Amino acid sequence: MFVIIGYIIVCGSVFGGFAMAGGHLGALFQPIELLMIGGAALGAFLVGNTSKAIKATLKAFPTCFKGSAYTKDSYMELMALLYELLGKVRKEGLMSIEGDVEKPDESPIFAKYPKILSDHHVVEFITDYLRIMVSGNLNAMEIENLMDVEIETHHHEALLPSHTIAKLGDGMPAFGIVAAVMGVVHTMESVGIPPAELGMLIAHALVGTFLGILLAYGFVGPLAGLLEQKAEESTKMFQTIKVTLLANLNGYAPAMAVEFGRKVLISTERPGFTELEEHVKQKR
Repeated sequence: MFVIIGYIIVCGSVFGGFAMAGGHLGALFQPIELLMIGGAALGAFLVGNTSKAIKATLKAFPTCFKGSAYTKDSYMELMALLYELLGKVRKEGLMSIEGDVEKPDESPIFAKYPKILSDHHVVEFITDYLRIMVSGNLNAMEIENLMDVEIETHHHEALLPSHTIAKLGDGMPAFGIVAAVMGVVHTMESVGIPPAELGMLIAHALVGTFLGILLAYGFVGPLAGLLEQKAEESTKMFQTIKVTLLANLNGYAPAMAVEFGRKVLISTERPGFTELEEHVKQKR
């Protein structure tokens, strides 16, 4: 929603200011220039990225127009889920959650937390490390190192779309210059026509540079920044799980382990101690 509002503000400010200064908006409508810039950018995008990067970017692009998936409610559900799983382990032993770990879709515990269950990456991260805790002999330090490596891999993968979009935005001004040069070439070969028509051709050529810069810094570049922020948010979810499970593995009670996880969250998403405690009790 804010992306659309932002685009409206950008267009309103730029084109509105141009019109208020006495410019004719019709002169800025140059579909051929847009074709040159957009086509060149698309071709460069396909050439400069692997199929994996292209698919990841296309998949991530629609999320720019949606709100954040990682809200305060999501984190509270996550910590309530971890509290319940770890509480069951404390009361009945590690083997008691084997069924929940192997088939989370059929688990009555996971079923209480649909927001978490719908995110297969988060569910997989939780169940994988609970499975290691149930069946493995790794100590807390080894598990922490393994978690760090996986989180780093996830973070690198999540940042891939933002990097591809950023590179695309960086190239837009250059493609605008290419379109402008092509327009100048056309103008130079048209020498001899009336000055009024020659001026129009020059104006059309300059629109290419304008469009390239506007698309780069007003449209494409901000999307790269937004995708980067969304990647950072997704990583924070995994860090919360990591800290909570490690705290429990080091002997802390479920309530204290969840408190460790709560401290990882940034202030805008972090629930208060009492707020989280009450939420956990309601879910039990």
